[in-house]
Amino acid sequence: MIGALLLVAGILATHLEGNPNARLLTVAESVGQGERSVMPEQVPLFWTADSQLTKERPKPEPPKWKLPVPEGPGIVYGQAVSRNEFGISGGVFPAPDGRRLAVYRKDESAVTQYPIYNITSRTGEAMLIRYPMAGMASEHISVCVTDFDGNVLSTLQVDDFDDERYLTNVTWSPDSKYLFVQVVDRAQHEMHLNMYRSGDGSFVRTIITERNDAWVEPLDPLYFLKDSYDFIYRTDNRDGFRNLYRCDTLGTMMRITPVAADVEYVANDGKYVYYTSAEVSPIENHLFRVRLRRRGPDEPQRLTPERGWHKITMSPDCSRFIDRYSSFNVPGVTQVRNADGTFQQMILTALDPLDEYAQCRVDLGTTPSADGQYDNYYRLFYPRDFDPSKKYPLIVYVYGGPHSQMVTDSWLGNIRMWEMLMAQRGYVVYVQDNRGTQNRGAAFEKAINRRCGTAEVEDQMAGIRALLDRAPWIDRARIGVHGWSYGGFMTLSLNTRNPGFFKVAVAGGPVIDWQWYEVMYGERYMDTPETNPEGFAEASLIARAKDLNGRVLICQGLQDGTVVPQHSLSFVQTCIEEGVPVDWFPYPLDEHNMRGKARVHLYEKITDYFETFL
Repeated sequence: MIGALLLVAGILATHLEGNPNARLLTVAESVGQGERSVMPEQVPLFWTADSQLTKERPKPEPPKWKLPVPEGPGIVYGQAVSRNEFGISGGVFPAPDGRRLAVYRKDESAVTQYPIYNITSRTGEAMLIRYPMAGMASEHISVCVTDFDGNVLSTLQVDDFDDERYLTNVTWSPDSKYLFVQVVDRAQHEMHLNMYRSGDGSFVRTIITERNDAWVEPLDPLYFLKDSYDFIYRTDNRDGFRNLYRCDTLGTMMRITPVAADVEYVANDGKYVYYTSAEVSPIENHLFRVRLRRRGPDEPQRLTPERGWHKITMSPDCSRFIDRYSSFNVPGVTQVRNADGTFQQMILTALDPLDEYAQCRVDLGTTPSADGQYDNYYRLFYPRDFDPSKKYPLIVYVYGGPHSQMVTDSWLGNIRMWEMLMAQRGYVVYVQDNRGTQNRGAAFEKAINRRCGTAEVEDQMAGIRALLDRAPWIDRARIGVHGWSYGGFMTLSLNTRNPGFFKVAVAGGPVIDWQWYEVMYGERYMDTPETNPEGFAEASLIARAKDLNGRVLICQGLQDGTVVPQHSLSFVQTCIEEGVPVDWFPYPLDEHNMRGKARVHLYEKITDYFETFL
């Protein structure tokens, strides 16, 4: 009878309740700041350069080069550019022959300077950061070839588009004679994969062109095949999913992963390409290999037999791989397998770190998207000592933005331990992915194009309402929502677009109006205020402030250089003008995310806010 009353539709896995009278989590433990970890044990394991296992983390060698001297204010060499979008994580690229460097030169002298307030000086002072807002002046990027003494030997002669183009995924040819750069126009609708001579920077040819009316987003360098000038290239602009293609420098392309799923390159040994893929399920991650053949792709071979989310570290010679995985009810396994997938060595089977704690029931399941075209995945926490004859408050935790996947078939659905803490305290907690998030193909991800906050809110509300329809034990008068960053934007969007639905909302570092967000990320999804005024107006929370309802708390790091404080402060000012109550709490010395003691303070405040008002 009880089972019939519980949520049953769409459930893929269940973690059963246990030890309801046992120890409860503390807030500090739930955010990783306790005396002991409440996440599964992990063992350090690495590969040496000659493909031997070691528990010693390799120590990076200090740079042996000097960088060019900047010519003036706002110019830097050798730093990551484009605010780390397009997979960019560094600014120096040593040539394979060890004789020269490719180096980013960034000129952001035309970029607006934004003041970040520093309270630690005697009288306080403004620290100015370069922050290119949507539709405003952006940085100018060049790629230089230098020697190890910081002398510029040549500059790549890039003349595609205009000076505010992006230069991404810089890759040397195996013989160091050429450089390859994926050149993207500022609007991010077109990409040219160009080849340049490293000696004088001269242009050789455009190898591949991509065009998309939503956006193009190259995320990977070129991966050259061993002992070959052919390379592996990844894109979602050809067949609807991020797949791998074998290419040559004349533009010949052959798809080598013909699967209706997003994949990610891992390694190659010249005979096989190894890649991880969502082809088993969007919430599982498995390692595959495919044999390289000129006449066409071979049948992929799955190398990770166990269900769940596998994280792979391949040995440099591609003879073995470290496989760290978990699944919904498996806290964690670390093992070593041979390149053909055969088992070699068990390293660790992690124990359940919550064995000493009260454990609440958790479900992993699916719910239809608002347009009926997809199944969205969720995890659902039941309150401790659950009784379906009682009524319980509901907290929705949301992120919902690009490059995210909150729910996976990993331990407890990719749990954030604060969710278990709140379930222990008597709350139902619901977490769901929506259209616009990653790992589901281009159409799913690009459903938000030019309208951030629309498809995402629709999907979240469809999931919440489906849950309420199936769960009479949820108190409809006590529903809360919480999220950070894009999730803060979603939290306030859900509140203001659904008046009276949410009793409590807690938003952290929220995007309020996309005109105040940076060029690289924001213009990809929204274009500019000039080219998409309707989309910016629809997404802006300034005009929606009058519709804010219930108890609302906004938390903001005042050193935030990602979602600058102008967002939340402008929203608070609008609430003042509209006579709408809102609570705002600053973290004066913290950036976009709180760390250490500040993180404990933050989640004690969030927890107390829900305990007090929900």
